[in-house]
Amino acid sequence: MKQNIDKSLILVATLLFGCAAHEETEEPVRRSADRPNIVVIVADDMGWGDSATYGNELIQTPNMDRLAAEGVKLTQAYSAAAVCSPSRSAILTGRTPYRNGVYRHLSGNHEAHLRASEITYPELVKEIGYETVHVGKWHLLSKNQFNNSDYPQPGDQGYDYWMYTQNNASPSHKNPDNFVRSGEPVGTMEGYSAQLVAEEAAHWVKNLRGPNKPFVLSVWFHEPHSPIATDSRFQSLYEGHENSKYMGNITQLDHGLGMILDALDEAGVSGNTLVFFTSDNGPVPKFGGTSGGLRGIKRHEYEGGIRVPGLARWPGHIRPGTISDVPVIGSDIFATVLDIVDLPMPSDRTIDGVSMVPALSGKPVVREIPLFWRTHVSPPDQRVAMRIGDWKIVGDETLTKFQLYEVQMDWQEENDLAVAMPEKTEEMKTALLKLWAGIVAEGPNEWWEADRQPPMSGGNLSY
Repeated sequence: MKQNIDKSLILVATLLFGCAAHEETEEPVRRSADRPNIVVIVADDMGWGDSATYGNELIQTPNMDRLAAEGVKLTQAYSAAAVCSPSRSAILTGRTPYRNGVYRHLSGNHEAHLRASEITYPELVKEIGYETVHVGKWHLLSKNQFNNSDYPQPGDQGYDYWMYTQNNASPSHKNPDNFVRSGEPVGTMEGYSAQLVAEEAAHWVKNLRGPNKPFVLSVWFHEPHSPIATDSRFQSLYEGHENSKYMGNITQLDHGLGMILDALDEAGVSGNTLVFFTSDNGPVPKFGGTSGGLRGIKRHEYEGGIRVPGLARWPGHIRPGTISDVPVIGSDIFATVLDIVDLPMPSDRTIDGVSMVPALSGKPVVREIPLFWRTHVSPPDQRVAMRIGDWKIVGDETLTKFQLYEVQMDWQEENDLAVAMPEKTEEMKTALLKLWAGIVAEGPNEWWEADRQPPMSGGNLSY
């Protein structure tokens, strides 16, 4: 059942703390109209190598190229997990998935969901006058919980307006029939998912938003997740190529991104809007995705499963054409939003992410909590990973066998240094076990301890 936890006391305390901080530093509180808009756009199963922007010589992605030219391309952007639901939960909460409870993909019926007790960044910015919108995939609750008032829906987690699906577009990206708009089923929609999602977001930006209010907009595309359907106008660009359907699907996604960028221009708000584009996890090669030479794929803790595109544009704040190799992760989005709207971090829970604002200018970020990944369906020999600086440790499901990589020097993870560097391995192992113990103590471990799903190293990758 939905948890009846009143978040108002937490939110009020957060806002009071924020006001106190302004008084102590004698900084003026920003007027609502001066606050930047924030647009977070997420692709689904798009690999690090699935765009011209990241070096693919065949796939056309002019709007991703445009974002990179007008802002920053992050070469070491990570998802917070190697599968969908956990990655998305971290974006909204700033908390690693096993800590916030969405530790697994939520494709069937399962008790796990994004709990009402979690605080999302849309909730916090809404309290200071932001309008909040979500369009596209959700995947933060199971099928039996979708559009079910007994469980938290987007409206319970900070969104004023939403049009969403539980998981994938059904029956495919073409003519989907499973969207729900603010609680009401939409019915069959004619067209392809990326354009339908972008049209809804663009319509809201241009016609429905309050003209004097800042806004937070989440656009979570379905492409290029299976079941793939690609408009002929995009697939024909790659006619004769065996992978034309997938390649066209990426261009279809990119076109949807362009529709969002154009809507911001037409509404006259691009100059005061941070746009951030990323993916929820790595690619699925059997459908055509590529990691761009990185080791591993979706569900893997190697770089190919978790390193994803990361593009950001914020006129006047990010120098156009910047390339940054500072590592950032999906859970940093929460802290970044709070940073740029001048809100303090919640003090009653662990926030794993940090503000990536320095990284958007190529400057390092300071982390007290290391980058961390644990994916419940990753292969047993790589169930968990942690990165500190350039060092990355990968552990098996028993947390007794470890691999060690120096990522910057060995970005394809070809040289396991665990045996050659036992002291460094032990240092990283100790830090990893300490971090994991803290996560277990805070998260709803009864959910994953009751989950007897066997380890998966192959099979169906379609969720």
